[in-house]
Amino acid sequence: MRGDNLYELPPGLPVPQDDGACDHLAGSRLPRLALASTAGRSVDLSRLRGRTVVFCYPRTGRPDRELPAGWNEIPGARGCTPQSCAFRDHFEELKHAGAAHVFGVSTQDTAYQQEAVARLHLPFELLSDEKLEFARALKLPTFEVAGMTLIRRLTLIARDGAIEHVFYPVFPPDQNAEQVLSWLRARA
Repeated sequence: MRGDNLYELPPGLPVPQDDGACDHLAGSRLPRLALASTAGRSVDLSRLRGRTVVFCYPRTGRPDRELPAGWNEIPGARGCTPQSCAFRDHFEELKHAGAAHVFGVSTQDTAYQQEAVARLHLPFELLSDEKLEFARALKLPTFEVAGMTLIRRLTLIARDGAIEHVFYPVFPPDQNAEQVLSWLRARA
């Protein structure tokens, strides 16, 4: 068992800075590619109609596994579980505010993500970008740790396959769902 609480953000986490790595995304089209879903289907985000919220996160932790060494010192790395839980807790509000679809995306495989969906009782699907095709197609910012290439935390809001807005950097991650909700409500 872990020695920390993965459901809460520890104090003193380093704050990520906006390095401009997502400046090119607003107005771009989502790539035409199918991502494996925790619901056992493939999802092509570019084909979805209406507003789609896509929060990209590095990786969810598990209660039975320790974090990679130095994880809490990487700006923006910690907080995937609190972020996912916040999107869960605000899911119905997001839908009422105009989000036709909500997805989480990480580079973890579908089986790993399915454990998170079940344990956290997520009402939305997680999509696997295990081969980094989505990240590369959009030139999303990534980082390396413990031999893994992970997507930096960011949230995309797309309408009919075109990116309308980008939240980057996202900090603190447990407040991102509320930020997205405020953005959607301002445009309802």
